[in-house]
Amino acid sequence: MPEFHQRRQLSALPLDVSHILSVIPPHHRRILLFGPMGVGKSTLASEMAKTLAQQQVCWGLNADPGTPAFGVPGAVSLARWQADSWQVQAHAALCSLDAGRFRLALVTAACALLAACPDQTVLIDTPGVVRGVAGRELLQALVDLLEVDTVLALAALDQAVPLEQELCALPADVYVIHTSNKTMRPGKRARARQRTKQWDAWLANGHTHQLDITGLNLLGTPPPQEETHSWIGRQVALLQGNRTLAMGEVRALADHSLSLQVAGTIQQADSLLLRDAQRNSEGWLETAAPFATEAFRYLPPADVIPAMAISGGPRLYTRVGALDVALINGVFGDPLLHVRLRHLRRSLLFDLGDGSRLSAHIAHQVSDVFISHAHFDHIGGFLWLLRSRLGDYPACRLYGPPGLAQHIQGFIQGILWDRIADRGPQFEIVELHGEQLQHFHLQAGQGKLQVLSTSRMTDGIVLAQPGFRVRACSLDHHGTPVIAYALLADKQLNIRKDRLQARGLSPGPWLDILKQQLLQDNTDALIQLPDGQTASVAALAEDLVIITPGKKLAYATDLADTPDNRYRLIALAKNAHTFFCEAPFMETEVEHASRNGHLTTRACGEIASAAGVARLVPFHFSRRYADHAQSLFEEIERYCPQVLLPKAIKPGTTTANDAQHALELSALID
Repeated sequence: MPEFHQRRQLSALPLDVSHILSVIPPHHRRILLFGPMGVGKSTLASEMAKTLAQQQVCWGLNADPGTPAFGVPGAVSLARWQADSWQVQAHAALCSLDAGRFRLALVTAACALLAACPDQTVLIDTPGVVRGVAGRELLQALVDLLEVDTVLALAALDQAVPLEQELCALPADVYVIHTSNKTMRPGKRARARQRTKQWDAWLANGHTHQLDITGLNLLGTPPPQEETHSWIGRQVALLQGNRTLAMGEVRALADHSLSLQVAGTIQQADSLLLRDAQRNSEGWLETAAPFATEAFRYLPPADVIPAMAISGGPRLYTRVGALDVALINGVFGDPLLHVRLRHLRRSLLFDLGDGSRLSAHIAHQVSDVFISHAHFDHIGGFLWLLRSRLGDYPACRLYGPPGLAQHIQGFIQGILWDRIADRGPQFEIVELHGEQLQHFHLQAGQGKLQVLSTSRMTDGIVLAQPGFRVRACSLDHHGTPVIAYALLADKQLNIRKDRLQARGLSPGPWLDILKQQLLQDNTDALIQLPDGQTASVAALAEDLVIITPGKKLAYATDLADTPDNRYRLIALAKNAHTFFCEAPFMETEVEHASRNGHLTTRACGEIASAAGVARLVPFHFSRRYADHAQSLFEEIERYCPQVLLPKAIKPGTTTANDAQHALELSALID
């Protein structure tokens, strides 16, 4: 039988700097402080450095990019203790606050910095990653590669020492130090506030610079350049080889040109590093959300407003930047997509299927309706819209293929308007004829259809308004022309709450006015502030508002799977954030789909993948699949991993959570 040595027991030391330093051998040059966040590692390191610096040079290595005691957030920093404080001498950028995820990059950066002080004492302040695989690997790598001599493992008096077995196995002297059980981990907001203060102080010494990135190596985890909104506020570093020359923050990206607020020199840079550190919508430096992670839900087929006999299946509601989006009748019901523009307080509809789930209040705020074609399930909801707009409301614009004006006139002429006087609903109708737009006007009870002007589309734009544009393209539905649409939000505006607090300004209606003026590019307009002063929109935007490019939503339904349709639709939906696309039939029924001018699940997935969309929402499923909708989603996923999948739903079942979700959707669509 082989002999095994008993696992060594960790020695304990009191929380006394003089005693700790008396125990550590004088020739030990690498001293690592390990423990969870908030246990006092940084405080102990400073107290030890203050004592050591009286007799020798003492260095500190901050290896916590998310909550640094000194140096630059998003980096590993090397400092020397001088004049009773840490004086930063060098840093190596990570461009991330997540020490666990990017632990290899962190250890590599730490090794490079420590090469500057090989024979002098260094106190290594580690991040509070003490659990799971990340904690184990990070501890082992730091000790091995930094050639650590002594480990001080800190733990609260009433808490177990984390990773005790890993500590026992380290090739270093390990001592446990119990700190007060009153020590507290700083809250998330407090950590964000402190690191943002440090980051702002760093950037205050910098300057604005335009940088062409076409000749640089893009390192780390850069988002797609087409998704410019994902770059705004992102922390970046300019490198020469592996050496950090400068760190900064992205202000804008256009045509491969970055506008940066940068501290340091950018000459001789050959690479640009960026990962996931980014200023959020409130102005805090945080970990960026992955592209396309806005919350979404598929509701089970429990009806909302009012109770209905026939369910439309799972209904999605989500957020796309400044847009609230709801697929009102579900994936099996009549096509009707409600898009709420929050900043503009108006609604858009894509197609006009059954509108009975929407309230009249929504109809009053609908400014534009984009109709694919005039088959009943796409236009039958016009009667709901017509009835809901009785009264003194502005004209509602309707867009669609040739013949739409006659179809709308037919709806209106089928009703007796003898008691409506001049309060009949008004509509401006725009038909797409190739590159031409034919304009009409029609008011219920006021005579015939009026033919107005003809205009020419530019770049496929059918509507351009402050805050958004809508682009259209014509497709073929087995001989019937249909229109697909793309909604492009121009700007996304987020107020920096930290700056509001710093200026002592309280939120209120004045912020809505500021956003409205910004969306209309009225930068010279004056805004009345809560403290009685006035300021220009331009000045307030510079100080208080994070402006990011808007996101793109595409919508297409009822089209044949032809090469020309694919080419046109892929171009329209290119790099869309969210793509609503029909998928009526499974691939096994491709011949039936072809005869009826529809897409299959495979065609839907292939088009979305070719367009490079961030997420795909398939809909307009044939009711023949009502009892196994999940199979449709799963088949689409084979061809497009970006498809949004609902949880498996048993037909006709609801839960208490479903009821709550239904209430939330009710609030959204009401």
